[in-house]
Amino acid sequence: MDQPVSTLLAKRPGDIHTVDVSASAADAVRTMNQAHVGCVAVMDNGRLAGIFTERDVLRRVVESHRDPSQTPVSDVMTSDVVVISPSDTLQHAMVLVNTRNCRHLPVMDGDTLVGMISVRDLIGAVVDGQEHRIAELTDYIYGGYGLQARVDA
Repeated sequence: MDQPVSTLLAKRPGDIHTVDVSASAADAVRTMNQAHVGCVAVMDNGRLAGIFTERDVLRRVVESHRDPSQTPVSDVMTSDVVVISPSDTLQHAMVLVNTRNCRHLPVMDGDTLVGMISVRDLIGAVVDGQEHRIAELTDYIYGGYGLQARVDA
């Protein structure tokens, strides 16, 4: 979990799904549905203005009985966005999503949005790491661990 966030981004498709700050909530939902994602970045002149998530749809649009086609995404997006940098660790990302109760983290390199990671991505990284560790321990128990080092010595 001490790997940088950039290693996780390198394993994922490079698509960053965005909508303009002037888009409607319906446009943002359409983008999310077409991309099969739970969140889009809301951009204002190339800069991150907020994110719009499935949770925002439920709490700020549906529950408030707003017409999604007439509601600007800027009125219902999350504007107090928790972000992370590519050099931050996956462990730090896990702490952020846990303590800030969020499911998506925009990855920012300075003022540039370079990716988006989700809780699902982080869980996948943890599972991969555990599978690797289990394989190492199994090799150790059955005598295969470090075998190459002994053969080379």
